[in-house]
Amino acid sequence: MIYLLLASILLLLLGPQIWVQWVMTRYTRQPEENFPGNGGEFARHLLDRFSLQAVKVETSDVGDHYDPTEKAVRLTKDKLSGKTLTAITTAAHEVGHALQDAAEEPLFRWRGRLAGLSVSAQKIGSFLLFAAPLLSLVTRAPAAGAISAIAAFLILGSNVIVQLVTLPVELDASFKKALPLLQAGYLAPEQYAGARRILRAASLTYLSASLAGLLNFWQWLRLARR
Repeated sequence: MIYLLLASILLLLLGPQIWVQWVMTRYTRQPEENFPGNGGEFARHLLDRFSLQAVKVETSDVGDHYDPTEKAVRLTKDKLSGKTLTAITTAAHEVGHALQDAAEEPLFRWRGRLAGLSVSAQKIGSFLLFAAPLLSLVTRAPAAGAISAIAAFLILGSNVIVQLVTLPVELDASFKKALPLLQAGYLAPEQYAGARRILRAASLTYLSASLAGLLNFWQWLRLARR
């Protein structure tokens, strides 16, 4: 029974990642003939179309993302210079985040604030985790377990909250921003299904991260109760 449970957990955590990689690779194999420009040029075109000339398009070594602080859409080299369905769709998705930022959408704003608070919470949690055994040794009080539980919440719980808030933000950027744009004359009808798969795959990475975070948090709570 325990082996079946472990296999199910592994499938739940690793399955989405494997599928995401397969989808992204499938639509990166060859350039599409109906794309006049690459991912970077398409991102620039969409930003200019919505009067977001101040938002930059840059290359990234740490994955595709939109940086609201620097006002920059960042794409990996293969997406920035690629004329594949993956490159074009990913560019539209990241521009979707720029549109959320420009419109000051509440959930996008909350996600940014929570991400900043999460960094501070993790630093405090790390300090408490380090200090708990020392504090217990000095005071001889059985407080290490409670402090460790608080540290676990600050380190892992805060990250889980950010991931859960991130998921609807990603879905909105994919299916309420990017997909309608792509279907408004930029893609051929036979490319719609592929674009949906790519956008769904992008969202699944955050779902997988949320599930992994919840599992880690649950394990920490079990250890803290002992």
